[in-house]
Amino acid sequence: MHMMHDLYLGLRRLQRASEIHAKRLGRHSGLTPIQLLILHSIRAMGEGTLGDLAKQVSVSQATLSTIIDRLENRELLQRIRSKSDKRKVHLALSDKGVAAIQAEPALLPAEFLDRFSKLADWEQLMLLASLQRVAGLLEADQHGTPELFDSETAA
Repeated sequence: MHMMHDLYLGLRRLQRASEIHAKRLGRHSGLTPIQLLILHSIRAMGEGTLGDLAKQVSVSQATLSTIIDRLENRELLQRIRSKSDKRKVHLALSDKGVAAIQAEPALLPAEFLDRFSKLADWEQLMLLASLQRVAGLLEADQHGTPELFDSETAA
């Protein structure tokens, strides 16, 4: 039980630190971390589709569509109908969107990025792989797999 408690507390500390940074980011820029991540991802992808972007930023297409609407209303990006396949819509940053991500602070706090960059490469990779593994374990549960709770409910 102690390990589960420590695991939950570790996840909670990460969540809290993320929430605090999100509030700071919002006060500074008016953008949420996911909005900023989406703008950065569109820039990196070039003109990608909504489906491509949803996979890249790990949100559902329905959620992404709502966020895209907000960003489009703020004139930070635009939807462009594909010339080769009219069913496809590509996303592209507007000049205002490019300016917004150039002016924004990093997705993660500068102090964290500074400390993280001082770690050895192997340690950075190990931490990244561990976070991705934990996220994968949690995501498996979100798809209707109740294994994490079966042992508690059965006892």
